[in-house]
Formats: sequence, structure tokens, C-alpha cells
Amino acid sequence: MASTPTALEVVDGVDLTGKVCVVTGASAGLGREAARALATTGAHVILAARNPSALAETQAWIRDEVPAAVTSTVPLDLTSLADVKAAAAEIGAITTTIHVLMNNAGVMFTPFGRTADGFEMQFGTNHLGHFELTRLLVPLLSAAGGARIVNLSSDGHRLSDVDLDDPNWQHRTYDKFAAYGASKTANILHTVELDRRLRDHGIRAYAVHPGVVATSLARHMSRDDFTALTKFVPSDPGQEKVDVRRDFTMPEHGAATQVWASVSSDLADVGSVYLADCRIQDDPAPYAMDPDHALRLWEVSEDLCAVASSGH
Repeated sequence: MASTPTALEVVDGVDLTGKVCVVTGASAGLGREAARALATTGAHVILAARNPSALAETQAWIRDEVPAAVTSTVPLDLTSLADVKAAAAEIGAITTTIHVLMNNAGVMFTPFGRTADGFEMQFGTNHLGHFELTRLLVPLLSAAGGARIVNLSSDGHRLSDVDLDDPNWQHRTYDKFAAYGASKTANILHTVELDRRLRDHGIRAYAVHPGVVATSLARHMSRDDFTALTKFVPSDPGQEKVDVRRDFTMPEHGAATQVWASVSSDLADVGSVYLADCRIQDDPAPYAMDPDHALRLWEVSEDLCAVASSGH
């Protein structure tokens, strides 16, 4: 898809000097490309990721690619709410304002596992970790006088709705494809409710499908998994099956849409939308855009995080 711009092409001519961008999962793949692109705009880019050595390497790479880059690094492990809280405090020690929060980090098709707080690994990492991080950073976003939250979702949301009666797979047989789809649906629903709650504070929220990108995210997938996924029937009969056999996009192209969501003037007065190929898409699964469903997910997420944070 040669017509798809790269992340660097998206920011050509964009000046974010004096602005602050936070990118989770910044040490690899899409996050790394997005962070480099944002650094070229003059923004102060705060790189957050779990692996300190990979973070340091990414920071050095960005400074090599963009000699004038202003960057900071913050360790962030989304599988621990205590760690999320510590990372939010560290970000708050670096800056008083955030203009772009890019919730980019994620896991995909992982074997069954639980986070430090007992959440199913994909729901806990992809949704709840970012849900709590975003909640803690809202004061800094509000202080920006105009901010954007960019949540990385995926067309994988078409695989499954999120079961709010059993979000952590305690009462069902685990299915890693359905669990991933649920977590990506949660990312969109989170976007819908975030935008509803925060738009009056000058904060808009966007959900992004980056494409089928060649990153280490698929490291848990075997050849049999790819075959199984092509046969997976979406939970909504009206949705097309997800085809992962399409040509893979490289990260520099895959990161274009999330960077576009962060900087484009086309989105200045828009929010609560699903983006792909640097455009607003009109065909996300209906359950992923349902405002009542989004509100209920918010309430369930708040309860789960509150219970986990209280140590019970």
C-alpha cells in the first residue's frame, strides 16, 4: 500500500514546540515509530515502556535520528496498577501538562495468564492498565487547554465484544482470540466514554486501527494460530471476518494513523471516532460504539481497579 503515508510524512510541517506527548509501549514497533515522528515536531516526548534497557536504546535511537529531540523516559508496567500509579506520578514530576496521551502499548493472543492484580492478561494490559493511567493523567491533560487521547485498538475488535459479566474469564473456557477481541473492543468503548466525559474540558479521544503491522506483537502466534484466526467467526454476524493474511504493513506506515490522530487539524473538533488509514471509519462493530455499553464498561473498570488498588 504505497499510498499510505509514513508517520514521518504525517508530521511534515507540524510544529508542536512547547507541547508534551506521552507514548506508552514506546520502546518497540508502532510506539517507537510514533515517538520518533512526534519528536521531529519539537514536542517533548515522554517514552513509557516496561523494559528499561529497550527504553534507553529507543531514546538513544530517537536522539540519533532527531538530534534536537526532547525526550524523557518513564518505566511503565501496565500489568501492575501499583506500577501504573508510580509511572503516572513520575510523569507528573516531569511535566504539568500533557497535550497528547497515546495509549499504544499492548499484548496480543497471549496464552492464559493473569496480571499482578488478577486481571486476565489481555484485558488487564490492553484496557485496564491504560484505563487507570489515563484516569490518573486527566488533570495534566485538562491543564493543556486542548488535549488528545489516542487509544490503539484494532480491527481485531470484530472478533468479540467484551463480556462485562465475566471480563476476566473466571467463568468461561479461555479463548485467546476472543480475549484479544474483547480487549480491543474495550479500547474503543473506553474512547467513547472518555470523549463524552472530557470533551467539555477540551480533551478529545480517538480509537485507532493501525493495520496488520509487522511487529513483535504477533510473537505468541503459531502458523496454526493464523489458520485458526482466518476461520474465527465474529461475535456479531453482521461483521466481516478478520483477514490477517492481507499484506502486512511495516511499522513506519502502521504508525501513521495514530500520529495523524495526535496532530491533524482535521480532527480539531471531532472525537469518539474510529480511525484507520488516516481517515475516520464508519464501520466499527456497533457494540464497540454503543454509549450505554461504554458507560457500563467504565463503571466495571472503575470497580475492578478500585478493588485491586485497595488490596482485596
